[in-house]
Amino acid sequence: MNRRASKKLHAIVIPVLVSAGFAAGPAQAQTAYNPSWYIAPGLNATWPDDDFKQPTNGGGFNLRVGKPIAPSWDLQLGTTYSHAWDGGNQYRQNTLGADALYMFSRSRFRPFLLAGAGAQYDRIQRNGLKESGTSPYVNVGVGAQYLINDRLSVQADYRLMHAYVQPRGYGFSRANTKMATVALTYAFDKPAPAPAPQPVAAVEPPPVQVAPPPPPPAPAPRFERTTMSATELFDFDSARLKSSQPKLDEIAAAIKANPDVGTVDIIGYTDRLGSEKYNLKLSQQRADAVKAYLAGLGVPPDRLNATGRGEADPVVTCNERNRAALIRCLEPNRRVEVEDIVVQRRVQ
Repeated sequence: MNRRASKKLHAIVIPVLVSAGFAAGPAQAQTAYNPSWYIAPGLNATWPDDDFKQPTNGGGFNLRVGKPIAPSWDLQLGTTYSHAWDGGNQYRQNTLGADALYMFSRSRFRPFLLAGAGAQYDRIQRNGLKESGTSPYVNVGVGAQYLINDRLSVQADYRLMHAYVQPRGYGFSRANTKMATVALTYAFDKPAPAPAPQPVAAVEPPPVQVAPPPPPPAPAPRFERTTMSATELFDFDSARLKSSQPKLDEIAAAIKANPDVGTVDIIGYTDRLGSEKYNLKLSQQRADAVKAYLAGLGVPPDRLNATGRGEADPVVTCNERNRAALIRCLEPNRRVEVEDIVVQRRVQ
């Protein structure tokens, strides 16, 4: 292998291993996994070393057999075949090897690092001449599995194979092959069902002396909150109340019937649509409109406190791109087009 190929090897392998290590971070907590043997037939794309002077990049098929041997480890044995041709020039590669896969997760998406070794057979036919040889290799790579169901998954990986070429006339002693594979894996057995929880025996409490009940405490005050949507109270982008407001009529009657009720808070909210300044102003105007309505029904204004809080305290968070869908999603917030007016009063 020439110096350019050696630099290529370090430029690819080192960043892959470093980035994979940082991406993985600390070892993740593992979930239950299926220890069954599995088979993984698939396809590959191959980029042989330039020193082979192959006519073009190749492709072919691969077959692997694997087994999870620990919560974080899989072992895979397999073979690959790839072929490239251009007129009378042809290049063929066969590999047979074993890989250890370090699994960062046993959830539905399972990224992994791989390392392994094996033997590769290279055969070149160009200008009427044929050259072939079998060489040992080592490889490293990255990949991921994605579970379709408890027995079927997809695996994809990208690896760099470094072969120690035997002196069979090639004229070089090192070769790097890059290979990308995709396969459909099938587990021979289903995962074992999770054990049923064991019932916990009930423990009889010891008998205790029953003391006479204490006198009942004075009733604690409770607070009632009535929430009304802007569609009930206002027209679109308006702070003018609609003509019929039965809920506000009920609230006014309850406040007048309970003179011990202190200050009643009327709070207006808006959503995140529109400018913050506009939303704050609109929420204040609508809270003021409710206060004026209640005062018009005989509630003393000094018992009413109207506050606009604009975009504060959202109930839901929505990310829809379509504006109409976004408005519907934000409906619990009653924002801008749909707004909350909250009336709070203290009752016994």
